[in-house]
Amino acid sequence: MSRPSEPPAPSRAVVLLTGPMEAGARARIEAVADVREVPDTQPQTLREWAADADVLVVRAMLPADIFEHAPRLRGVVRQGVGLDMVPMDSARAHGLPVANVPGSNRHAVAEHVIACIGALTRRIARMDAELHLNGWSDARKLADAGCELFGKTMGIVGLGSIGTRLAEICDHGFGMTVLGYQRRLDAVPAFVRGVSLEELLALSDFVVLACPLTAETRHLIDARRIALMKPGALLVNVARGAVADEAALAEALRERRIAGAALDVFEQQPLAPDHPFLQLHNVLLTPHVAGLTVESMQRMSDGAADEVLRLLRGEPLINRCN
Repeated sequence: MSRPSEPPAPSRAVVLLTGPMEAGARARIEAVADVREVPDTQPQTLREWAADADVLVVRAMLPADIFEHAPRLRGVVRQGVGLDMVPMDSARAHGLPVANVPGSNRHAVAEHVIACIGALTRRIARMDAELHLNGWSDARKLADAGCELFGKTMGIVGLGSIGTRLAEICDHGFGMTVLGYQRRLDAVPAFVRGVSLEELLALSDFVVLACPLTAETRHLIDARRIALMKPGALLVNVARGAVADEAALAEALRERRIAGAALDVFEQQPLAPDHPFLQLHNVLLTPHVAGLTVESMQRMSDGAADEVLRLLRGEPLINRCN
């Protein structure tokens, strides 16, 4: 008798989930395949359970050698957008197609950015705590330092689906000036002014990182570039933790060289209990949840299920990434 932590022997085509999928989307796959979900996402568990998989649906970081342990694999579907969880070079070397669900979390992440900026600029969490602990008058005093978004300058690094949606909200909804930086400045939306990264950092009241993590963007925001920012500026990272140099950012926040930050992603996740960010009072921290809403999870599940079914039918992937 096999132990509970061991994958059962295969019968039909096996679709392996590394995280939950919405029930309706999962049921569509279960109609034609055996759907299994790993008991945990430790590297060795993923290797063992991948051995019988025909399709791998990714919501957790895969070990670099995962495809060497998956001889039956036909393809990989990222139940989300970012591809840093998938060893793409290895997938290419093994001839494995990889698909994702682009745009599925664009509204969720863009709205998360606005929520975080509002919480920081209006000091909402601290005001709530003061009201509970010390009463009306002490809480009300905190409002004096609040600021409006109207007329401010938003700088967005990376104008893909998420960055563009955020730009729309800031320009159309809040009357902000929107600056954008990406590799191709000629491709920014018409209502965004494309600028160099250095100019964006120097002019923006809010800097939002929404770019993919690549060799070129790793530690893109380093000590030298942080020094270009306004003393009253806020940095928001909803890209990947390694886009910013965490040590340099923590030092700048500690010394109040920038006003604050809202961080949803980190170089090492989960965030270590002794991480310097946890000791700072001008940082708003969330556990990589910017893209998670009821609606975005449904879109990610539906889109992933569509691509899984295409793989099982031997059809071309719509959102192939390699």
